[in-house]
Amino acid sequence: MDSSVTLKLRGKCQFLAWAMLLLLGLIRPQVAAQTCTSGSEMDESAHSSLERSARQFFDYASKGDVFNLKQSAIASLVSNFGGIEGVVIDQRSIYAGAQPTVRAAYLLETGAAPVARSEFMCGVWATPSWTTFGINNLPPGRYGIVIQDVATSKGKYALTMVLKQEGGAWKLAGYYSKQEEVAGHDGQWFLTKAREYKAKGETHNAWFYYLTAWDVEAPVDFMGTRALDKISDEMQSVRPADLPTADHPLTLASGGKSYQVIYMSALPAASDLDLLVKFRAADVSDTQRAFDDNMAVIRAIVARYPELRAAFAGVVARATEPSGRDYGTLLAMKDVK
Repeated sequence: MDSSVTLKLRGKCQFLAWAMLLLLGLIRPQVAAQTCTSGSEMDESAHSSLERSARQFFDYASKGDVFNLKQSAIASLVSNFGGIEGVVIDQRSIYAGAQPTVRAAYLLETGAAPVARSEFMCGVWATPSWTTFGINNLPPGRYGIVIQDVATSKGKYALTMVLKQEGGAWKLAGYYSKQEEVAGHDGQWFLTKAREYKAKGETHNAWFYYLTAWDVEAPVDFMGTRALDKISDEMQSVRPADLPTADHPLTLASGGKSYQVIYMSALPAASDLDLLVKFRAADVSDTQRAFDDNMAVIRAIVARYPELRAAFAGVVARATEPSGRDYGTLLAMKDVK
């Protein structure tokens, strides 16, 4: 069946809305470390003002008050506020009436000179408090990161805000809201399942479950902890050699046609974990043909990797044009023949 509308709504729930100045990544090249203080190490006045500002911004978000949230943002974020506004409006009913609990707060200082990548190392090395942040092209200044846990009627959420101090006040510089569970399971559950798949030699299932475990456990993808680094290290032993990329696509044959798969990943849904498969298409304007191609790719990918049947509730295929425009179809795994 066609699920393009459903997938669009799911995508909004996963949307990461950041200021253009925060270009984030997981790879951390060696650069000069910046200053980070956290928890009890932080000056009490700075700590309280940082948490107070984050709570105020949460209050705006929980009421869907995008006007005041935007008024509280740094200039570069104001000019690119559409992503955050969409997330806040979509999640207003989820956060309404909820009370956040601050999990952790960090104070980051870059120094006066701009650098290509800022590395912040917080806490004591080799202890559970050890945390790192890596942010590209971060303008010099004083920043705060506040991670809030929010118990809602829709499950547990982690809301992380990046703030920048301007004129003695904390301004919003980044906003990232994500669920702490997928299909009713936390990161440790996915980590356990990943290890089970690894033990059975099902490397594709293991890889995608390790990735899901990491994603569920990490409040933001530019953060590192001992636990997250352990997952990253452990998963490298099961990385499949044939993971498709745009430069090294996976060729599938089905129904007399050949398809070039360029991307595969786990796709969290409301109550399931699906597999996402993107492949090249010259044109998706003919939706019936795109639908037929999607179905062919779904059948072919499951035939190539039958282990996927045990790990995913369904497969989402997206025929993708060079422009990026695509057409998606979801098929429940039980209906893949």
